[in-house]
Amino acid sequence: MAANPTTPSDTPGQPEQRQQFRDLIRGRRAELNESLDVFAGKAVDPVSGKRVTRGWIVRLESGQTVTAPGYEELCALAEACRLPVEALQDAASSQFFGVDPLKSGSSEAKAYVHKLDQLPKDQRDRLLRLIDTLVPPDLAGE
Repeated sequence: MAANPTTPSDTPGQPEQRQQFRDLIRGRRAELNESLDVFAGKAVDPVSGKRVTRGWIVRLESGQTVTAPGYEELCALAEACRLPVEALQDAASSQFFGVDPLKSGSSEAKAYVHKLDQLPKDQRDRLLRLIDTLVPPDLAGE
């Protein structure tokens, strides 16, 4: 089957179309072996009750233009995917905003970074000073 010449990622001179979020949702739904109706029925944020509609999921999975999901929608989709919301945040940031997730050799380091935003600035500064005593900045890059 020949590639569709109107696909943005196949068109010369066009930027590559990012699909990380779409691929995550579509792939996870396939892994769970769930129909669109079942998956969409589970896409409810347990805190706010916000739902993600079946139609939005269909448009996302088929590569149509969709609005970027907000935090409540990400929480709803995380419920349906049975994944941590951070995994969906990383994929959505990549696809919709071109921001690639932090790469680290350890999932533990990534978890720490996600928690840093919850600390007040003075505590983040103290934590950085502590880290600098354990791993001096001149050795950190080695």
